[in-house]
Amino acid sequence: MNVIIANKYQLMLENLGIDVIKSMNGEFEVDEIIRNFENFFYQRMILDITAIKNYHDIRNLQKLSIALPMEKVILLLDDTEESTYPSYLSKLISMGIYNFTRNVDGIQYLYNHPNSYRDVAQFHQLEDVTVTPQAPTPTSQVTQNVIVQNVGSGYSGRIIGVKNITKSSGATTLVYMMHNELSKYYNVAAVEVDKTDFTYFKMPGLISTTSANVNQDISKFRDYDAILIDVNGSVQAEGLCNEIIYLIEPSIIKLNRLTTVTPQVLASLRDKRVVLNKSLLSSKDVLDFEYEARVKVFYNLPPMDEREKKNKPLMEFLAKLGFNKVR
Repeated sequence: MNVIIANKYQLMLENLGIDVIKSMNGEFEVDEIIRNFENFFYQRMILDITAIKNYHDIRNLQKLSIALPMEKVILLLDDTEESTYPSYLSKLISMGIYNFTRNVDGIQYLYNHPNSYRDVAQFHQLEDVTVTPQAPTPTSQVTQNVIVQNVGSGYSGRIIGVKNITKSSGATTLVYMMHNELSKYYNVAAVEVDKTDFTYFKMPGLISTTSANVNQDISKFRDYDAILIDVNGSVQAEGLCNEIIYLIEPSIIKLNRLTTVTPQVLASLRDKRVVLNKSLLSSKDVLDFEYEARVKVFYNLPPMDEREKKNKPLMEFLAKLGFNKVR
């Protein structure tokens, strides 16, 4: 079932021909939209941008992108000149908003074929830092974007991102455990983006940061052997990684929910480094999963105790990643 939030384009959105579980019409504060939908289950949200109060302030869209799963949102842009600027679209992409359009046909297409970053990468201006093109570009922000490129391409170590595909499939705990084990043999940093869950481990050396600051923060570790990043859906963090581990918890309920909400997600993982986490699948079950999902499983990790000092499955996983000093 789907959600529609409409204002200026209400009549257009009334004729989409999709199942709607909840709709809101009018102009709303971002906080009100978040309160209504941050814990609300839906397949797609069709969001008329004019329904967001003060939507011309890009910070309101950023606030929304942090609180809601933007892969479920189809953003209907208005017809103002500003929304056609490449810099504006680039800013949306930087916030993880890939599904945007200006007409019904575009909504129908994105409903069935949601965009990935690859589909919109041509609009992404990595040097762009402002929504209004005539405004001067702050020098400090240009420098910050240069750091992103320098860290990603000039850094001689490994930047490994870990990303949940099924909800709560364990990226944060896995990054923590990888950091603990690798720190015995390598100089390693661990960073989480746009969350502060690392604080609950109460261990020094774990860094919590934001998408806006992640490039600056990881630049402090340029001489490290590896940097581990819990990306939490951050486009900026993913862009810094030269390797990404995609985590799937292969329980029936999580897989069915995943494929119901985003039917094409498994197809998008072909040729990616897919890891089954908290998995009770046997070797035969893994083969069946690979056949049915049409993806290759890089590793099958069972449930692990993060308090274990010698965790054999974790050590074997790290060795397969190429950390040959792990014993």
